[in-house]
Amino acid sequence: MSNSTQDAGRTVTIRDVAAAAGVSIGTASKALNGVGRMREETRARVTAAARRLGFRPNPLAQGLLGGRTYTVGLITCDSFGRFSIPVMLGAEDALGDGQISVLLCDTRDDPLRERHHVERLLDRRVEGIIVTGRRTEPRPGIGRDLPVPVVYAMTQSLDPSDLSLLPDDEGGGALAARHLLATGRTRIGHITGPHGFRAARQRAAGLSGVLGEAGLRVAGDVLHGEWSEEWGRQGADILLQADPDVEAIFCGSDQIARGVAETLRERGRRVPGDVALVGFDNWAPMALGCRPPLTTVDMNLGEIGRLAARHLLGVIAGQAGETGVRTVPARLVVRESTRLGT
Repeated sequence: MSNSTQDAGRTVTIRDVAAAAGVSIGTASKALNGVGRMREETRARVTAAARRLGFRPNPLAQGLLGGRTYTVGLITCDSFGRFSIPVMLGAEDALGDGQISVLLCDTRDDPLRERHHVERLLDRRVEGIIVTGRRTEPRPGIGRDLPVPVVYAMTQSLDPSDLSLLPDDEGGGALAARHLLATGRTRIGHITGPHGFRAARQRAAGLSGVLGEAGLRVAGDVLHGEWSEEWGRQGADILLQADPDVEAIFCGSDQIARGVAETLRERGRRVPGDVALVGFDNWAPMALGCRPPLTTVDMNLGEIGRLAARHLLGVIAGQAGETGVRTVPARLVVRESTRLGT
């Protein structure tokens, strides 16, 4: 239970300390962790032996004795990991300072599997649970009156007493609109995902709101379809037929934008010379693989994960937890697809 070493280089164990102090291993462990009843003379003898041997208790072992496991569960339905992995990495960044590990569980969109994972995580005595996913639509909570704090990240709980951390999709759409207007484009089209997705509606609302303030409207109207490159190719054709003079296109995802870029190139439109292009997600394989590299809106998923982890750490430490829905600002990543002079 130790990672300490003696001068000779051999690892010092709790067994060594117990033998040197003339007590059982259990007594030595309790003495070093300040738990259990024993004579002060015995506790002092164990402490002196540990100091003499250079023994330092393992922090994780101490935590286990004190009822801590230094683990947090992360439950997701995002099997591909497109959204859950950045959230998890952000959480691990925040939890790393406290040497807390993250256990990832994939529900595969199955409520029974989700309940099973919750039970298993509680059996393993995790200190908190982060619930994440690939959609921001409100969903049922994983349970009320759980013995550990729960926070929802990149997904929203129907229970207003829970804390849900969401990307600011509407604000991201507004960022894209302001950027395109700043480049001098006023005929701006929008090709996005299914209307049934809250994120698609909010991104469109952010764009439309900024254009409305400037006395403009979306060119060719908002085009809803799938979150795919194929829809991007089809949507670009539809938009070019509806408004051949379109100067910029804001896409609801980087995948859609990559398909749009292909069609624009096939139709002889230069990006960004003829048509500026903005995506959403800042998904490296798509944004950097696009020709030219894609200006895009980053949802700050890592920051969402960090905030979720900090919330759990605060509640674990005895602080009052936040409730309700909190949005995390997006940021614009500018690349060649909108740069003037490119």
